[in-house]
Amino acid sequence: MLQELVTLAVAAGAAGAVYVAAAARVVKQYERGVVFRLGRLRGAVRPPGLALIVPGVDRLRRVNMQIVTMPIPAQEGITRDNVTVRVDAVVYFKVVDPAAAVVNVEDYRFAVSQMAQTSLRSIIGKSDLDDLLSNREKLNQGLELMIDSPAIGWGVQIDRVEIKDVSLPESMKRSMARQAEADRERRARIINADAELQASKKLAEAAQQMADTPSALQLRLLQTVVAVAAEKNSTLVLPFPVELLRFLERAQQNPPGQLPG
Repeated sequence: MLQELVTLAVAAGAAGAVYVAAAARVVKQYERGVVFRLGRLRGAVRPPGLALIVPGVDRLRRVNMQIVTMPIPAQEGITRDNVTVRVDAVVYFKVVDPAAAVVNVEDYRFAVSQMAQTSLRSIIGKSDLDDLLSNREKLNQGLELMIDSPAIGWGVQIDRVEIKDVSLPESMKRSMARQAEADRERRARIINADAELQASKKLAEAAQQMADTPSALQLRLLQTVVAVAAEKNSTLVLPFPVELLRFLERAQQNPPGQLPG
């Protein structure tokens, strides 16, 4: 009798171990478990840790809750100002409702990818080339809103969308380079003309000052002579000051015992 009880206990223990091994499921920290019983959604979402199901009746579907980084393939389109471009982007999203991500959509990753590509082509058609090149923050927000609206029903939340690169045709690149070069040349001419205007005003003031004080002109002449003589590579012809000739002329007209007036 005792031996039969021991055998029965061992058999029950073995059966229990087999049942627990068949019913036990491990849900990782970054996952949530969705249980289907005979095809119907069963109970609440299973948290991380050990989850027990009914073998042969229940089926556990694990859903990753981490942020997914999905590149959007380059999409070619025509902007609002009739420029052909190729734009690629990246979308960051995560599952916030595991049950909806499993029940409401067949493959939420594929659905988000297709919606992102469609929205990117739509954004290209609604934007100008200048916006794609310099005003990407506004376009990123619009693209995120376009993807997030249908994704809410899939249990998915769009975290961020970024436009990575904008590829232009070679002819457009050359046109933009010529435009930038012409703009730089225009600014250079404006700066040069402004410098000439300022220099002419200063030269006019200097000429007026020298006209009021003739000796200033002689001092400027002497400074020029000193600057040229410092090079020591040319012959210098020093003009005779006209004031000195006038001084000598007045000295000859006055009597010998008088000073020139």
